[in-house]
Amino acid sequence: MEKMIQLKVRKDLDARQQLTFIKLKGSLISKGYTEIIHILDQDEEFHINTFRTATVRRTEVEGYISAFLARENLSESISLE
Repeated sequence: MEKMIQLKVRKDLDARQQLTFIKLKGSLISKGYTEIIHILDQDEEFHINTFRTATVRRTEVEGYISAFLARENLSESISLE
């Protein structure tokens, strides 16, 4: 079974933040957490990035994302929903 993970991303990321977020998404795919990430507009301020991952890996994925966001100082611009 799979679980949906959502990331709420500010649209006004600067160039460094955008590049770092692209690296996060690439690492999620390369680590096998997901195969594709969908991007939708939420409103004028945010995008929602969603992907599915195996239920047994959900805690691992969320921990990886949280640590990455904290390490890269992106926690105020990107949140795990």
